[in-house]
Amino acid sequence: MSAVLTDSKPRAGAWRELWLITTGHALTHWYPATFYLLLPLIGNELGLSYSEIGLIITCQYIASAVANIPGGVVVDTVGRKGLLMAVSLFWVGFPYLLIGFTHGYLMLLACVALVGFGNSIWHPTAIPTLGQRYPDRKGLVLSVHGMGGNVGDAVAPLVVGAALAVFTWREVVVVNVLPGLVVALLMFVFLGSMRLGGRKSAHEAQTLAQYWNGLRQLFRNRALILLSTGSTFRSMTQSALLTFLPVYLARDMGYSPFLVGACMFALQVAGFAAAPVAGHLSDRMGRRSIVMGSMATTAVVLLAMALSGGSLLFVALVAVLGFFLYALRPVIQAWLLETTPKNMGGSSIGILFGAQALGAAAGPFLAGMVADRQGLISTFYFLAATIVIANLFVIFIPKAATTPEA
Repeated sequence: MSAVLTDSKPRAGAWRELWLITTGHALTHWYPATFYLLLPLIGNELGLSYSEIGLIITCQYIASAVANIPGGVVVDTVGRKGLLMAVSLFWVGFPYLLIGFTHGYLMLLACVALVGFGNSIWHPTAIPTLGQRYPDRKGLVLSVHGMGGNVGDAVAPLVVGAALAVFTWREVVVVNVLPGLVVALLMFVFLGSMRLGGRKSAHEAQTLAQYWNGLRQLFRNRALILLSTGSTFRSMTQSALLTFLPVYLARDMGYSPFLVGACMFALQVAGFAAAPVAGHLSDRMGRRSIVMGSMATTAVVLLAMALSGGSLLFVALVAVLGFFLYALRPVIQAWLLETTPKNMGGSSIGILFGAQALGAAAGPFLAGMVADRQGLISTFYFLAATIVIANLFVIFIPKAATTPEA
């Protein structure tokens, strides 16, 4: 099926494309969410310290950070966006299958690094595609796309937590790869010829010379730099939380894998509910107020969690945290697309996700070092500090920033 995306009013079939892309996005999050739940079991089996557990996730995000700029080059110079998304989804899921056959720490690090490379293609392809397809509804549409990620993040821990009561973690990993392979095949069949921009549009694939000129301009964009830097610290918060919240629930609170999965489910379901609300409000009220309000509230909730560690209040606050932390993602993405040239959308998102990957890489390792020295509950104070720093960068983003023409 051929699909050529333009900036005109969406065709009827575009909604089908939106839901298929959203399903693919759900699976790119499903696999990492599964892995976070498996980390306590893998850590116990291999006898890993908190720092070594954190380094596993750090390795994945370092690979993603390194690959995001080359990923942006591919996205902005290759027209077949649907094919790129299908390849990315396969590349995210397959390394997790290899983990099921891994018994050494170094091989485990190599597998999660491959996941990082695959993820570097998905977001720079999917987000600009949807942003240009629905120019007047970026916040809402990117929230729908973000909801797919929240569904993957939410359902995976619940399903895998239940499966771990019956199967070993290695058996779960092997079976888990099948949904990704099926959806990757569907994306190849139905979206494989999708292109971003009409055949004679300025938003079609560009030459490398045009691309490098545009890239130089991107790195002079103050809004892009500040928003990406703030997002670095927000991602530091998120990745460290996802790494050590299951470990805290399992080791310090004594929860079973199913109950840990249920708590992670609550975290993500709250984010699922928040995404469309935040996206719609940001379309009406502006991106800045939504981002700053959500970050400030996230910091308060993290401090409350640190003070209430080990109690039922701690568990209740997990859902509150998810609502505000995950509401930010589509709003930040929409804001970024509005401050950068349309024909550089893939690279703009690549820079954003590269910066986020650096933060996500540093977060688990630094939090692990804090936990080794001060105790696991102290990581939540560390996370509150990182989200406050993220908000400071947002304050200085120019209020008058608008979308430059390509």
